[in-house]
Amino acid sequence: MLSDFVNTRAGFLEIVYGDMNGLTNTESTLPKTYSLSQNYPNPFNPNTNIRYDLPQDNFVTIKVYDVLGKEVLTLVNEYKQAGRYLVSFNAANFSSGIYFYTIQAGEYEYTRRMTMLK
Repeated sequence: MLSDFVNTRAGFLEIVYGDMNGLTNTESTLPKTYSLSQNYPNPFNPNTNIRYDLPQDNFVTIKVYDVLGKEVLTLVNEYKQAGRYLVSFNAANFSSGIYFYTIQAGEYEYTRRMTMLK
């Protein structure tokens, strides 16, 4: 399965990775654990990609925070099926600096750091 979602107001693109032949995911193709990968590229200007894995269906929130801890953007805020995901983040309207991004899915929560350079 391949799908995309473009939200020009927030400036992100989401790609869902999965089986391209139309069959449903099997347990062997699904991630075994939750994960939030380091964004790539990092540092970035102005686009970067954030990959995350869900071993089971869950409500997922991914938020971006500035260095003071102020929430500046919500990238994902919806129920997702188990699978591998990629969110492209366009920070053209953001200042240079360090930002943090956090995923919350069920009881799983993890934060990583990224650097925007202009």
